[in-house]
Amino acid sequence: DGKRRRMLPASLGSSAALLTSPNILFGARHKGMNVVSRYLEMVGLESFERRYEPDFVAAAPGDTVTFVPTDKSHNAESIAGMLPADAKPFKSKLNEQVTINLQGEGLYGVKCTPHYGMGMVMLISVGAPTNLEEAGSVRYPPRAKQLFDELLAAVPTT
Repeated sequence: DGKRRRMLPASLGSSAALLTSPNILFGARHKGMNVVSRYLEMVGLESFERRYEPDFVAAAPGDTVTFVPTDKSHNAESIAGMLPADAKPFKSKLNEQVTINLQGEGLYGVKCTPHYGMGMVMLISVGAPTNLEEAGSVRYPPRAKQLFDELLAAVPTT
């Protein structure tokens, strides 16, 4: 549902924490390098809703994203067909933090393996969305499809 959408655009500076959930931790730009670290939470709510916060991140090549499980039984795994051609697939262990280095331009689809059917997915857009058509043609479980349809429709194409 669009009311709970949490997005983290790459252009946000130090004011980012004021514009998004206070539960999201932000890394700093490393001195001498054009690398930005972003921390995302894997959230389990009392209502049994499972999600990543935020569920969309705009990033630049070379940025890193760290997935932080805040509840038990979560992980982060790339979705086949939703990675740039030069990106390596990834899969973290349950309950373990993982950092992904975003080298290739394009869209990165991410799922929580145990909660994929419940729609626990997110999208990372790095630079130009070079694989938008391919990402849109992947088959997902119904709840994941609903969120991905919304996220993919919002990806800037220019």
